[in-house]
Amino acid sequence: MLTTPLHAGSAYLTFTRTGSATVLTRALVASPAKLFATNGRSATCWVYAATLGGGLVGGDEIRLRAEVTGGARALLTTQASTKVYRSQRPSFQSLHATVDAEAFLAVVPDPVVCFADAHFAQSQRYDLHARASLVMVDWITSGRHASGERWAFSRYESRFDIRRGCRRIFLDALVLERNIDAVAERMGRFQVMLTAVITGPLVAGAATDIVTRVSQSCVHRQSDLVMSASRLRDGGTLLRIAGTSVEQVGDALRAHFAFLAPLTGGDLWSRKW
Repeated sequence: MLTTPLHAGSAYLTFTRTGSATVLTRALVASPAKLFATNGRSATCWVYAATLGGGLVGGDEIRLRAEVTGGARALLTTQASTKVYRSQRPSFQSLHATVDAEAFLAVVPDPVVCFADAHFAQSQRYDLHARASLVMVDWITSGRHASGERWAFSRYESRFDIRRGCRRIFLDALVLERNIDAVAERMGRFQVMLTAVITGPLVAGAATDIVTRVSQSCVHRQSDLVMSASRLRDGGTLLRIAGTSVEQVGDALRAHFAFLAPLTGGDLWSRKW
């Protein structure tokens, strides 16, 4: 139960199973955060996240708390890419989710696009029950490279913390800062970076299949798409992809995540790519 004031940019969601359906039993949102729920009486409840103005400006702070209670299924996604506009002030977003026994959460947004001189930080924490399932995707593009902006943001920071019970299964941090490192030069030809985690009993087979497929794929010198997959300590899978275009990485993501459609009740990419 929420006992603190609802601050600007805060959102609180609770997903509850009722019979064979998942119902959004709590949805509290404060501007500039915006949430749109669909599939409210199906097995999986979909929620789209957005912001006023279609992106983040300096000083924006978006903080989302989500609880997926026992047996419920939820999908968190976005209507489009998350744009971070130029500003000397940082913008920030965070997600803290708890997933109970037999529950399932998929967090599959469109990529983050940082404009030139943007300053952005995000954090994600997931607390999973021993029998909970999670699919988490996070990706970033080089920016508006068609307009000549390529890895031109001032700072990008992203942190992940995934725990199953009291045991941490994944901890990762990425910091790209133009004034400290030659980010564009280090990225070379690549325009997109993606990290994904697939873990839990409902997706165990898919997690294993991804590791097998990636390990059997050939990587050629100067390839436009590079992938790696490894096992997490709880038996799940960590997938990383680097590519030269959003469409290319998106196609690879869609191919590897075909298993999601039966779990979520539909193809979330069918109207995007």
